[in-house]
Amino acid sequence: MSTEPEPTEDAQDTEPETPDAAAEGGAPESGTVAETGTGSDDAGSAAGPVPDALTGEGGEGGEATEETAGAEGDGAAKLSEAEAELAAQRVERERIERRKAERKAPVESGTKLSGTAAELLAAVRAVESGEKPVATAFREPEPAPRRPAAEPRPQPVSAQPVTPPSAAAPETVGAVRRVLTDGGAPDTLAPQVAAALGEGADEMLRADPWQLLRVGGVRPEQADGFARALLGADCGPDDERRGRAVTVWLLEQAALAGHTALDLPALVAALGRQAVPDPEAAVQDAVAEGEALLFQDALEQSAVPDRREEEAEDEERPVRVLVGLERYALAEESLADGLARLVNSVPKEDGSAADWEGAAASAEGSAAELIRAVAGHGLVLHTGAEASLAEPAALLRAAHGLGLRAWAATHTPLGRARFAALTARAAAQAGSPPDRSGAPENAGPGVATVAGLLAGVEGPGRDRDGALDLDLLVVLDAPQLDVETAALVSESLPDGARLVLAGDPAVLWSAGPGRVFADLLAARACPQVASRRPDPGPLGELVSGVGIGELNQVEAPGKEVVIVPVRDAGEAVHRTVQLVADSVPRAIGIPAEETQVITPGHGGAAGTRALNTALKERLNPGPGRFGGFDPGDRIAYSPAPGRTLPGRVERADDDGLHLSCGGETVVVPRERVEQTVRHGWALTAHQAVGCRWSAAVVVLPGDAVQSLSRPWVYTAFGRADRHLSVVHGVEQALPKAVAEVPAKPRTTRLPALLGAQVPVAG
Repeated sequence: MSTEPEPTEDAQDTEPETPDAAAEGGAPESGTVAETGTGSDDAGSAAGPVPDALTGEGGEGGEATEETAGAEGDGAAKLSEAEAELAAQRVERERIERRKAERKAPVESGTKLSGTAAELLAAVRAVESGEKPVATAFREPEPAPRRPAAEPRPQPVSAQPVTPPSAAAPETVGAVRRVLTDGGAPDTLAPQVAAALGEGADEMLRADPWQLLRVGGVRPEQADGFARALLGADCGPDDERRGRAVTVWLLEQAALAGHTALDLPALVAALGRQAVPDPEAAVQDAVAEGEALLFQDALEQSAVPDRREEEAEDEERPVRVLVGLERYALAEESLADGLARLVNSVPKEDGSAADWEGAAASAEGSAAELIRAVAGHGLVLHTGAEASLAEPAALLRAAHGLGLRAWAATHTPLGRARFAALTARAAAQAGSPPDRSGAPENAGPGVATVAGLLAGVEGPGRDRDGALDLDLLVVLDAPQLDVETAALVSESLPDGARLVLAGDPAVLWSAGPGRVFADLLAARACPQVASRRPDPGPLGELVSGVGIGELNQVEAPGKEVVIVPVRDAGEAVHRTVQLVADSVPRAIGIPAEETQVITPGHGGAAGTRALNTALKERLNPGPGRFGGFDPGDRIAYSPAPGRTLPGRVERADDDGLHLSCGGETVVVPRERVEQTVRHGWALTAHQAVGCRWSAAVVVLPGDAVQSLSRPWVYTAFGRADRHLSVVHGVEQALPKAVAEVPAKPRTTRLPALLGAQVPVAG
């Protein structure tokens, strides 16, 4: 493997580290990610033919096929589970609020354009096109009441049609449109404003123009201009309405960057940079109005300077003062409660100790350790790379053989298909006998996606108690759990159930707020089983080295790893297209449909936009009659913030854009296409996490230096099964990032909340 790069362009910073920086660039690498730089009109051009990095031949050639990969085949028509997932989150948050209120005091909550209007519209459209997540609220009926006794178990469910959320009333949208026009803002924002503010949005917006910040993509200076147009002389920087709104906006920006709360000094400093005259008063006002919550978490003893006991006896223990939004505070507290319930409870007695030990004895290595840990504990953590998935598979087979209702849940449909195939192969090789329940030989543990499981469109279904009807749940891709999703999972488990969180701790963290898996590993509140099963071959050796901060040269006799030096972004795009369309299919035998391009950002001359434009022109040219898409286009569908489903366009009609995502048919309404669908030949690493492809082409343009980190490189390189090409234009920045740039810290409260309820495991 060659690692000698050519000279490259200067770097450009693209990742936020503070709330202010998050506001500039958005949350890096989410399912709808912040743009890197700006687009390029000639990104797909090149100076001329260049030699083939894999075969040594010159120029471009060969036609790529347009067949759909096996994992993206046709399925029965069904709507996306995103709406039901978000509805379930809303209902669960309401239930959490009621439960919290019972234990403690209730929490109060309360055409052509130019100039400012054009800038404001452009900012919001940047969000809709994927620069930042777009929040959407859904409602569904209350869950059924808890039952006093057991009832017949429900049958496993498959994907079901979901009623789309209703849009804001036309009269509300019309009233909001008039207010926006009076304030010089584009009236096309009316539907978003009405959805964000709800009934009476027009009166609310006229009374407090800074509520416009509730719409994703709007910045404080833009809201200030809107407020000046509406309020005139009554508008000023010391307006308490502005202070409250900017405080909430900064906390939202922090959430986009992964924080569930902010240290009070950091928030006060950020407010000062936003020209809030009295930041402390603004925070107090936001807390008093119920728009933010204030927390005091006791500091760890190690964080407190040593003092003599007699001096410390009369002093209060130092605390850390944090400020956060209610939704994340409730989710984090609920998660801590749910995990503590699992850790402190005795698992349901399914199978005798001798049966569990017999199952462990029949397994090998770390799989045996995992089975023994799960036998006696309600919560277990399992860490390892791709090869280690064989161990959760062995656990699920053993539990199923003991008569447990065992299920696995993955982050993506592609991951679900991959793990289901793994368990099926392992069961066939083992010749597993029928389980105790009398199920036939081919009936094994179920596999669902986390989103589908929580939405009720996949998995075992729920009993009248509202809990998932299972005894063991293994959540794969656990680092991708944000606090809200993790809280839903923990609260959905019945008493006596076992939960295993399994994943690779070296990959990128969740797109949403929190670092649940990393916090639990650090807390050491439950058994942890580290896999000793390494990923095989040159790719496994390369990625394993990156995980410990080393970028090693590896022997790749079968061209498993190829480095392609480039001088600039234009050459990077040209070489990427050549690799996907010609070189990899001819030299490696992997068709373009099974090759995924991964790059650090959406914008820039070699971001996903430029790469997808060039790849579409080569692989599936067409007029893009439906929102820029044609049948056969590879796409990335983001049904909810932080979730991306790779797929392909099947057709378009009056119902919307028909997609095939992981073997399931999804229909995206016409009005949602621009917000939720992108071309998907090229993805960011965060969009690609949870999936693997036969080949991956990782593009590292010169302007991406500031985006590189060890987790990013580890995640991007680890998406390849058989072949990895690295289009290398960052010189020594790549080994430096691997060696010196760890994951950016996130401020969370889970360790403190869990530490108060669960002792450290021995």
